[in-house]
Parts: sequence; structure tokens; C-alpha cells
Amino acid sequence: MEGELRVRLLIAIPVFNERKYVEAVLNKVKTFHSDILVVDDGSTDGTADYLRTRDDIQLICHPENRGYGQSLIDAFKHADARGYDWVITMDCDEQHEPEMIPEFVRHIEMDDADIISGSRYMEQRPDNDMPPGDRRSINATITTVLNDLFDLKLTDSFCGFKAHRTSAMRKLCLDIPGYAFPMQLWPQVWHHGLRLKEIPVRLIYNDPTRHFGGMLDDAAKRLEHYLCVLRCEQERIADGTECDDERERNAAPCGCSE
Repeated sequence: MEGELRVRLLIAIPVFNERKYVEAVLNKVKTFHSDILVVDDGSTDGTADYLRTRDDIQLICHPENRGYGQSLIDAFKHADARGYDWVITMDCDEQHEPEMIPEFVRHIEMDDADIISGSRYMEQRPDNDMPPGDRRSINATITTVLNDLFDLKLTDSFCGFKAHRTSAMRKLCLDIPGYAFPMQLWPQVWHHGLRLKEIPVRLIYNDPTRHFGGMLDDAAKRLEHYLCVLRCEQERIADGTECDDERERNAAPCGCSE
């Protein structure tokens, strides 16, 4: 595959306490593409120690947990600084199939989109897992709100399995460090006129008991937080301050704290 690829591609994998999965996931991803960045977000279970033993990956280690969104932001900056044209982001808990990487590459080479977003709800597959009810409900609610506001025609607003054109991501002002990161990403995609397409990916939940941590484990508070961040991003875009350098970086804006 790599010999035919006409763009420089980086696979970026954020991890936090994934020692159970990380070795197998990395080994499988390596069979599809060799340029891999892992962003360890302050793991305390031995994940970071293991990653430092590998000389076949690029590695960023956060000294403490900074959030899923911050891991993605750091991955985009890393890719841009090193001349990568595209970044595919995927999770490390075996819920994203490395076998889909060639399909993302196929769409990348069509050159008709800036973000290619995996969707677990585009197709009803017999091998799909059943998502936890609160996650499906919140995803559906947020997806509807985003489509009503921005006409994005999304079917899955929270899937982390995506391909991002690096030059397009450079236009965005991204600083939401936590799980509400998509609430900033999608308004910015709309605001900057990025071309978006979705492709179907399998819906996998190996461990439906996994949690977000803190107040986000409460579904009602999680939805409230997401909507708060979305409102703030709309306001920042409307008043032209979404890229204000004076804003404190890595701080949840407008009191939408996690």
C-alpha cells in the first residue's frame, strides 16, 4: 500500500491507560502503515513504559492527563511540523479496525474532502455491537443539533476514526482539551468551509462499562457540558474571537468545565 500512496500519511493514536490493548493494536496497524504517532496522555498503568521500548513509532508523552482533545491537537501539530499531508486518528481500545486504513486511504486519494469521518451509524451491519443507551442517545441528539445549525449532514458526530488533511486543520483554532473536542471541531469545519464526507465503519463496544471520568459519567451532565461548549464556540465564531491569541490555552471556555 505505501508504495502506491501519493501523500505523506501519519496514523495518530491517542492512548490513556491502554496497556491491555496497545501492543496488539500497534502491531496490527503496522501491517497497514509504518508511520505511527502515539500520544500517551499521562498513563499510569505501564502503557508509557511499554511505548518507550518501541523504536518503530513516534511518541509524545504528556506528563499528566491533559485530555483526549489535547492529544489530537498535539498530533495535528506534530504532523504539520513534519510535513505530513494527512493524519488518520484512531483509538487504541480495539474499537477501530486497522483493516479500515486502506479504505480511508482510498478516499484520501479521491482528493474530494478535507475531513473523512468514520460513521458507525451510516449502515446497519449484522456484526455491529449494541452501544450503551446513553451514548447512542447523546450522539443522536448532538448530531441532530449540529446538522440543524450547520447543515453538515452528519450521521455520527463522535467517531474518533477520521482522516484529516493537515493543511485544512492548520486553518482551525482548536483548544478544547477534553471529550467535548468535537463541539469545537464541527463548528470550525463549517466556519472555514472544509469539505466533509463520512464513510461507514463498524460499531464496536468491547467494554460498554468504560467511563469518561468525573462529572461526564453522568449522562445528563455530559450532554449539558457538550451543549455548553458548542454554544461558546458559536459565540466565539460570531464575534470573531475564535482565534484570539489572548485566550488562555488549554482552559475550558465560558465556564464549561469538565
